[in-house]
Amino acid sequence: MIILKSAEEINRIKEACKIVREILNLLYENIKEDVPTKRLNSLAEKRTEELNAKPAFKGYAGFPASVCISLNEEVVHGIPSNKRVIKEGDLVKIDFGAIYKGYYGDAAFTKIVGKVSKRKQNLVKTTEEALYKGIEAAVIGNSIGDIGFAVQQHAESRGYSVVRSFVGHGIGRNLHEEPQVPNFGFPKKGPKIKKGLVIAIEPMINEGTYEVEVLKDKWTVVTKDRKLSAHFEHTIAVTDNGPEILTK
Repeated sequence: MIILKSAEEINRIKEACKIVREILNLLYENIKEDVPTKRLNSLAEKRTEELNAKPAFKGYAGFPASVCISLNEEVVHGIPSNKRVIKEGDLVKIDFGAIYKGYYGDAAFTKIVGKVSKRKQNLVKTTEEALYKGIEAAVIGNSIGDIGFAVQQHAESRGYSVVRSFVGHGIGRNLHEEPQVPNFGFPKKGPKIKKGLVIAIEPMINEGTYEVEVLKDKWTVVTKDRKLSAHFEHTIAVTDNGPEILTK
């Protein structure tokens, strides 16, 4: 069941999203060469606690960390570790969620470390653009399929593929709510978009095939062909004036 949010509820979700944004900004500034990914996780946990919030992912379905940190061919759900050290040329994907006063926020970004090829730059640029194409389609009267179509069309027009096994989602009092928000689809298909809908749109765009697989740790998702992947995400609310990005 899709739960539409009141203006008061959207404001509460926005408070959680503000914390998510602060943590993401902190991590962005600390993503550098020779930094272990576990160090980033520790920074996020410490600051989240200082803000009287809780990490949304830690313990969720058994996930062992507060931040999903995925490198290069890893798509999502990478587990931070002292053994996983950031290197020049890495594509670092950070996905973080927070719980504040009973409401959730969720967002993600990809950062390029150091000097990289134009090929890597174009993948990241296209993925971020695809996110905003999807957000633009999240207007009253459209359908969820319009969001996925906008993302897919932009990514595929640039020669990339869209991950199909993992999708965006509704969000509010729970991290994952209805509806699912695929990054592929057809216009006017799926649930209608109405005022008060709050969703996390999160394109995962691959350089090669859209097929993925899960590693032996049972969490880390990688591209099947081991080519690069990028990921961006915002939590947005549908309003009379169009989509409002709560994690901006």
